[in-house]
Amino acid sequence: MAEPTFEIRTLETAADMASIVTILGQVWGTVTPIVNVELLRAIEHSGGYVAAVSESGHLVGASFGFLGRHAGKECLHSHVTGILPGVQHGGVGRAMKNHQRDWAAARDIPWITWTFDPLVRRNAWFNIEVLGAHVAEYLVEFYGPMTDSINAQDESDRLLVAWPTSDAVPRPAPPAGSIEIEVATPDDVVVLRRTQPAEALVWRRQVRAELGDRLAAGAVVTGFTRDGAYVLHAAA
Repeated sequence: MAEPTFEIRTLETAADMASIVTILGQVWGTVTPIVNVELLRAIEHSGGYVAAVSESGHLVGASFGFLGRHAGKECLHSHVTGILPGVQHGGVGRAMKNHQRDWAAARDIPWITWTFDPLVRRNAWFNIEVLGAHVAEYLVEFYGPMTDSINAQDESDRLLVAWPTSDAVPRPAPPAGSIEIEVATPDDVVVLRRTQPAEALVWRRQVRAELGDRLAAGAVVTGFTRDGAYVLHAAA
């Protein structure tokens, strides 16, 4: 059997964008659209990024982002990237992020930023260890109440990460004289939210205090371990 192949392409027409509105709704399991065609058209027309990924000819994911600022420089803020669950571990996610990076670099945009749930281990590992993105900020209840099937019954804390489009930009250096601290995360917070929402909320508050408060005080995330802990360097 031939290996599946996937293609990533940027979109320009309303008809193409209608198809990714549907796919993103399937990814997040929500009746209310994640985005509509009108907004996608406005993002693309004003210089933003709208793309779809197809695997063996079938649409399996999409991504869109708009232009913003990070550290005083232009960035592409990648607002939503979604891939259907059956293909999430086939390298499609990494290919989509690299497509974004190439797109931004071709336009002399030095940074890509996005947010993710700090309790989701697989995303933390992918963003920090696989891609090498820098943790920039902890954002408390960033999106307010959320009702989709992935995030419902939890508070919407997020980590903002920044990914340089040049390999020459190093990771932030630990503060001089700092100590190393690890902040644990739950095994699978998505399952925990569905089965034990009170315990998921305990984890949320714990990581907010241990990770968020330290980042606000100047700590730097230098890695993420295989067993699911953020590695921080903080002032002694």
